[in-house]
Amino acid sequence: MSTFDDRERAEEARYALDQETQFKINARRNKLLGLWAAELLGLKDGDAEAYAKSVVIADLEEAGDDDVVRKVRGDLEKAGIVRTDVQIREEMARLLPVAREQIINDIKG
Repeated sequence: MSTFDDRERAEEARYALDQETQFKINARRNKLLGLWAAELLGLKDGDAEAYAKSVVIADLEEAGDDDVVRKVRGDLEKAGIVRTDVQIREEMARLLPVAREQIINDIKG
């Protein structure tokens, strides 16, 4: 029974680590998306970083990516820049492997 318990604990620990890593990857992707949008908005340096952080925080509003897409599209629309939800999601998809690589490299450190 002890071997089974040990295996179960190991699986739970691995699952928790996988979930934490995925959270970090999504947060990094959202930061990169925020920097992409900041460039479209003409923001530079600290303003671009602050905007990117606001995009990361927006993802905490609800499960899924809808809150992030809604924020970025809304901010771009306010500035007179038209990007559809599809275009924003395509950029998110393009940035996901970039974010994954960055996080994995950070972990390997």
